[in-house]
Amino acid sequence: MQKNITSLGSLNWDDLKFFLEVARTRKASTAAKRLAVDYTTVSRRISSLEASLGTLLFEKSRTNGFVLTSEGQRLLGYAESIESTLHMACEQVSGSGVALSGHVRMGCTEGFGSFFITPQLSHFVDAYPAISVDILPLPHFISLSKREADIVIALERPEHGPYVCCKLCDYRLQLYATQQYLDNHPPIHRPADLAKHSFISYVDDLAFSSELLYLANVLPGAHALLRSTSVIAQFVAAQQGRSLAILPCFLAAQDPRLLPVLPAEITVTRQFWMYCREDLRKLKRITLLWDYIRDVTEQNRPLLIGNSREMVFAD
Repeated sequence: MQKNITSLGSLNWDDLKFFLEVARTRKASTAAKRLAVDYTTVSRRISSLEASLGTLLFEKSRTNGFVLTSEGQRLLGYAESIESTLHMACEQVSGSGVALSGHVRMGCTEGFGSFFITPQLSHFVDAYPAISVDILPLPHFISLSKREADIVIALERPEHGPYVCCKLCDYRLQLYATQQYLDNHPPIHRPADLAKHSFISYVDDLAFSSELLYLANVLPGAHALLRSTSVIAQFVAAQQGRSLAILPCFLAAQDPRLLPVLPAEITVTRQFWMYCREDLRKLKRITLLWDYIRDVTEQNRPLLIGNSREMVFAD
């Protein structure tokens, strides 16, 4: 017991700031740039923290950089809670300059994150240069419980957890093809004609959500010669003019080479949900980004539901 008390007493709380940056970037050199110090300072502060706690927090790998140990992973949750508490305390006692600064990490589905959220965030950081944002557009679930992101935009509403959640928007998917494809293949006048055509789709058993398996639901028995876990890969493949693909309107409509096929008969509507942890929702920078995403999503409703090919940005 005395050893633990001594270790706690010798702990430099400022070392946690260095720990968080290394945990997030996995590189001491990148953490050093973010903290405006040199590499040796970061390395020394991490070693100091490990010595104070009497445990190894990172394993060093040539390929993966600084990887958290199980002890480091446990400390990460506590360190981020301390960070959130400090930020909220600063917001309560300081002016708006402090409140509108800091770092936010947003996780999102791959297509929406790459083709809609990222362009919108480029305008957000111009308007609020003191807030840095990481965008994680990934073709899999992003975990808030593991602190992988501060805000998540997903296909499904979380079933449980200490989260604040809202429905962000509806969006539509349609069947698309290039003019080259339509010129070189049998004509398509009605859904029954699609039996003669090939498709690009998801790898069914590797789809991270059942919400993605719309081809089998919309066109049972459809033949997919090319499949991918990535909607962006499907989008690029469809551009080649060899197959049909069901794609989100916000993605395909921005490319004039892709034309909707049977839009009145073949349409799929899905939803995006946005959520974050309850403790983070109180932070002003989280609130600012949350409200910004809701506003620009509403402004782009015509694009999201397939009634426009143009993306608009906040004034």
